Amino acid sequence: MSDDHEETESDGAHREEFAHDPVGHARVEAGMSVGELLETYDDAGIGAADVHEAGDVLAEMFGNEECTVFLSLAGAMVPAGMRRIVSELIRDGYVDALVTTGANLTHDAIEAIGGNHHHGRTHDPERSLREHDETLRDEGVDRIYNVYLPQEHFAAFESHLREEVFPAVEGEEAVSIAELCAALGRANAAVNDREEVSADAGVAAAAYECDVPVYCPAIQDSVLGLQAWMYAQTADVSLDALADMTPLTDLAFDADDAGCLLVGGGVPKNFTLQTMLVTPRAYDYAVQITMDPEATGGLSGATLEEARSWGKLEKDARNASVYGDATVLLPLLIAAARERVE
Repeated sequence: MSDDHEETESDGAHREEFAHDPVGHARVEAGMSVGELLETYDDAGIGAADVHEAGDVLAEMFGNEECTVFLSLAGAMVPAGMRRIVSELIRDGYVDALVTTGANLTHDAIEAIGGNHHHGRTHDPERSLREHDETLRDEGVDRIYNVYLPQEHFAAFESHLREEVFPAVEGEEAVSIAELCAALGRANAAVNDREEVSADAGVAAAAYECDVPVYCPAIQDSVLGLQAWMYAQTADVSLDALADMTPLTDLAFDADDAGCLLVGGGVPKNFTLQTMLVTPRAYDYAVQITMDPEATGGLSGATLEEARSWGKLEKDARNASVYGDATVLLPLLIAAARERVE
């Protein structure tokens, strides 16, 4: 063995990409808080290290009182049981704008007025996969993976829209989608209180009560949007799809610092990120939870580093991405961040 080789092995400084920072081992102890658990992830590698970094960035973002926070919410987060986490973030002042899907708003309203999602199963061992879903169809049950929703709840939701929501936005002039979402939140809160519904009034109601705007750029892609279109066939209701752009970009333009929490991908993610393209600034913080790979070139799996190339993130922005089920990761990250801030 040559002297040069011995020197290289004994002196890490000669290695091009190396720092003396050995991987440690996470620990688990009885009585640990979620925040303490995530702190031990800092010693570990692979996904655990990413989760620790995401929790760290999120805590810094939430703890920065000068930071305007945008929450992007895609996927079946409300049917899966994440509704209260989001509504409490809004009520406790951690969110300044919500960008979400019409589906999440639909399911949020269903629970606000007394409906429930139910535990189901992805298949019936006594039937084929197709027969299982055909049986659910015959029984009037809609399936979202392992969550069931009786179709009569949609009928109640449609009545709610026609009696409590749409009349509030009727008129000769078109209204913004955010105004419709505010009317939905107001109606959800009113019915929830009047009917003494056991579940809380939910996400849209919390946003309405806390004056947090809700943007739903693909509202047509939902039962909410479908019902708005049907109602408009016989009433003076018209939505202006571009009307939200000015208040949304004003919010970004006026922010001292800006941060985003992106749960899932799709339209809400891009709508949230592209807001910065028409401002002289970009996001200072960004945390992403996704299950999509970047190699497909799709927006849902695109990395936040890629977003930096577009000017959606500041060059020195703190950002982190975690890959996995948002119904598992979102509660962990929110609990750890809130623990640190509060």
